[in-house]
Amino acid sequence: MVFSSLVFLSLFLPLVWLLHTVLQSSRIREKNAVLLFFSLIFYAYGEPVYVLLLLCSAVLNFAFGRWMGAWQEQDRASGGVLALAVVFNLSLLGLFKYASFAVSTVNALFGSFLKVPEIALPIGISFYTFQALSYLIDVHRKVLPAERRFFRLLLYLSFFPQLIAGPIVKYRDIAEEIDHRKATLEGIFTGICRFSLGLGKKVLIANACGMIADTIYGAPPERIFGPSALLAAFAYMLQIYYDFSGYSDMAIGLGLLFGFHFQENFRSPYRADSVREFWRRWHISLSSWFRDYLYIPLGGNRRGPLRTVLNKYLVFLCTGLWHGANITFLFWGFFHGSFLMLEEILPVFRREKRSRAGRAISHLYLLLVVLTGFVFFRADSMGQGFFFLSRISSPSSWQGILAPEKREALAVLLSVLTPASIEALLLGALFCFPLREFAERNIHGKWMQGPGKVILSGLLALLLAALSILSLAGGSYNPFIYFRF
Repeated sequence: MVFSSLVFLSLFLPLVWLLHTVLQSSRIREKNAVLLFFSLIFYAYGEPVYVLLLLCSAVLNFAFGRWMGAWQEQDRASGGVLALAVVFNLSLLGLFKYASFAVSTVNALFGSFLKVPEIALPIGISFYTFQALSYLIDVHRKVLPAERRFFRLLLYLSFFPQLIAGPIVKYRDIAEEIDHRKATLEGIFTGICRFSLGLGKKVLIANACGMIADTIYGAPPERIFGPSALLAAFAYMLQIYYDFSGYSDMAIGLGLLFGFHFQENFRSPYRADSVREFWRRWHISLSSWFRDYLYIPLGGNRRGPLRTVLNKYLVFLCTGLWHGANITFLFWGFFHGSFLMLEEILPVFRREKRSRAGRAISHLYLLLVVLTGFVFFRADSMGQGFFFLSRISSPSSWQGILAPEKREALAVLLSVLTPASIEALLLGALFCFPLREFAERNIHGKWMQGPGKVILSGLLALLLAALSILSLAGGSYNPFIYFRF
């Protein structure tokens, strides 16, 4: 089940929220039981077999946490238990997510004919595995005590708002709210508005942009030329942002409905003017996870320039690999890591004060780097990625677009340029920037403060929800890109 489905919007969510709300505020365990039960139903809706995998992961990680806690009470080092727990979690992730990729790579490198295992990828395994690891590492570091109640940890790992698409939530950030929380009227209203915003991002913009990208990427090579290749790259750049940030908005909004507060996961990343700043704004929960649990333990920037470079490259390679089992994801991570290194070498990127023209150039540079990286991120192979770049950069691919030999390529381009898709592209480009903050800073008057702001927010939320539901009811294109992640 996904958030952008009529089953979730019209049946699942209203039922869970009503049952959670009617329970007395003092009966927090009953509220948690409702959330846990429906979270497992939510996950089982698409693939019931893998609920057992989730439960197995939760049981073993609970046992690892208790084991470490017991050793710490006896003043014994818990590093060995942590190492065993990390091996278990990464082995579980590797088996289901990377086994086929590893065997295929071995066959390609050594000309062997090993049978490639056909293992279905459990949705959300990357997210709940990383959450389990963060919990165990924090227990080892004595940031928090080992959880003594299994169902609290299971709720943390399986809570449906962030189970299949993030953000990656650290246990220490919500441990207190599991037993002590209150869904206020203000929080519920804010949650509904935030959820509606995310739903609109996903359904009204990301889906339309995804249709463009998927159509062109799926076309035969002879039917792709410069304009269509660039359009596909731009459309996917918008799709992945609005899809990812839309799901994060919906997760944050859902959390507020039940009294939980999740941290922000995106902060207008396309307004950045450097790769460094981009990663401070893009998928913040993932980049902070790698910073806290990989980069800093490796030594960060404290062990000399060479070690710093190696550490950062390793983090970016792991970031790419986390997204999927394909050489294209590894290249994407290496690509971003290389530009991050370049920015640290060149003095121009270290300037804090720049002219308006300098900021504009830096911004265009960042957008070009991100767009180029996403060409490979979306491609099925490195060959397809280089093919699209060659089409975008080759002058001959742009010349004579009305020539007879390019008629089929032009037909593919025109087929995706519908009024709805053009509108989505324009709105997507416009709303990449923080318009709400701009309005609150520059538009003064009753509509941006007090009751006026509440009324306007409510009306916009209602409009976005209505348009999104109408679009879903019409059977519009509604892909779930997290199958790849």
